[in-house]
Amino acid sequence: MKTAVITGANRGIGLALSQKLAEKGWDIIAICRSESEEIEAIASMVISGIDVTSSDGIDQIKKIIGDQQVDLLINNAGLLKDETLGDIDFDSIREQFEINTLSPLRVTEALIPNMVEGSKIANITSRMGSIADNDSGGRYGYRASKAALNAIGKSLAIDLKDKGIAVAQLHPGWVQTRMVGFNGLVSAEDSATGLVERIEELNLSNTGGFWHTNGEKLPW
Repeated sequence: MKTAVITGANRGIGLALSQKLAEKGWDIIAICRSESEEIEAIASMVISGIDVTSSDGIDQIKKIIGDQQVDLLINNAGLLKDETLGDIDFDSIREQFEINTLSPLRVTEALIPNMVEGSKIANITSRMGSIADNDSGGRYGYRASKAALNAIGKSLAIDLKDKGIAVAQLHPGWVQTRMVGFNGLVSAEDSATGLVERIEELNLSNTGGFWHTNGEKLPW
């Protein structure tokens, strides 16, 4: 049985991904700040109370997972806030960078020793991190933090290719989750279905790409 580690797995996209992969026979290790009955029902291990922005949180993850092989890492935990030009909250932007950009790199670096040839990393990013696709402005912290995550993911794809580890940046769509007040256009379940398909298609020949859940290749 293959093992998937998923951050932010207790609700929304993370929970839907956990459910889809569990249905396909994957063993799920769920990392989250707080537990939920839904994730407890399907995950073989729930690592809760974790702050993925802190060294202590990362150390806890490494200690608990130990030498367990990781076949798939999904960096899903994220934060969306808004800023108004002229009254920008730079602490808010900094927080988004910590969660959206640096924590995926922290978790990835910590778990690379657990990965083998054929392992995969999926960074759940956003189309809003595309500079070429930005035609509405605003969302300074979210856009910049996701663009930075895309850059990190591309570098990871290059640096890990010789180890046989493939990396993808995946946009889930505008999903009906708490983060957007459930005002999205696609359900978490439908988004997760597409994301799992993209993960299954991921290999060393297409590593480093940036895709929509529907399979569309997105511009940087």
